[in-house]
Amino acid sequence: MTEIWHNPRCTKSRAATARLDATGVAYTVRRYLDDPPTVEELRTVLTRLGAEPWDITRTGEPIAKELGLAGWGRTAADREQWLDALARHPKLIQRPIVLTADGGAVLARDEAALRSLG
Repeated sequence: MTEIWHNPRCTKSRAATARLDATGVAYTVRRYLDDPPTVEELRTVLTRLGAEPWDITRTGEPIAKELGLAGWGRTAADREQWLDALARHPKLIQRPIVLTADGGAVLARDEAALRSLG
């Protein structure tokens, strides 16, 4: 089944659930701020997205500035540090992330990504 990592306060998250509703896709909602993903779950999602942790990080968040993310490396050697930060601070995770029933995933932040949901 499709799953959406959702923040109901986020306009883009609400647009993604509206798109899923409009297309009749059955899905579950994970309020990832209340139920943060583990490092292992993040690894799986990143593989499905074909992305790196820094690709899905909200670097403009106050906690990102506090952690100094702008100065962190973006190499394979830095990956675990990023994953740990995302797991400890789920507010840093871009939203919404839709995990599709076919094993794919979409960072549904723009109209093209939303269209890919059906």
